[in-house]
Formats: sequence, structure tokens, C-alpha cells
Amino acid sequence: MINRVTLVGHLGADPEIRTLANGTMVARLRLATTESYKDRAGQWQEETQWHDVVLWRHLAERAQKQCRKGSLVFLEGKLTHRKWEDKDGNPRRSTEVVGAMFRTLDGKRDTYEEGGTDAGSVNEAPPMAAEEDLPF
Repeated sequence: MINRVTLVGHLGADPEIRTLANGTMVARLRLATTESYKDRAGQWQEETQWHDVVLWRHLAERAQKQCRKGSLVFLEGKLTHRKWEDKDGNPRRSTEVVGAMFRTLDGKRDTYEEGGTDAGSVNEAPPMAAEEDLPF
């Protein structure tokens, strides 16, 4: 069985960062994804979905440093559902994406990290080979 979510979208606000009593850092993000389609009348429509994202530990630290409102983010994680009670005792449900990896797609701050390993920063695309350098 697989529980995997892949999203590419823009952040609606700066990350909300908290540090728990045991020192663990957690970040909450609001990520917007937009889909364009033609309706029956042939007019282009846009539909935006908002996703609640939770990042833990080192990913939360990175989000605090690298993510800002409007940042374009590639994110992978898993879908989770929680049941809880609000302050008035009413039952509530939440659906969240728990991030396993993210990559910012904004210019020079483009980085990749999964688990505990950092594959380094990507500042620009690799140079294109000259046509005469191609092997075919």
C-alpha cells in the first residue's frame, strides 16, 4: 500500500514555527495548488486548492530559513487525518500532508533534502553542451 502526496504550489503565508517542550521544531505551511481547465462554454477557469502541511525537525528548520509567503515549493509527503476536540469540546477533523521532503523552486535558494541527508544546493541549471560537443 502507498500513501504518497506530491504537490507543487505557492505558500499563502510565511511558515508558522513552534518549538515543543521537548525541543522538537514543527512548521505549519499553507500551500496553494492551482488547476486550469476549460468549462463547457469553452472559457478558461482556475480552481485553487489549499493544503495544510506539517514539517518536523530539520525540515521545519529549513522551512524557517528558506520559505516565505509566495515561495514556489515542491513537496512530497503522506496524507494524514486527525480527530480532535476544540476548546468548546466539539469534535473536529483535520486532513494534513506530513512532509518528508521539500524543495524550494525560487531562484538561488533552490535546495533538496530528504530524510537527514542534504544533496546540496542548486544555484543554477548546468551549462548546455555546445552542439559540436554532442556525441551524435
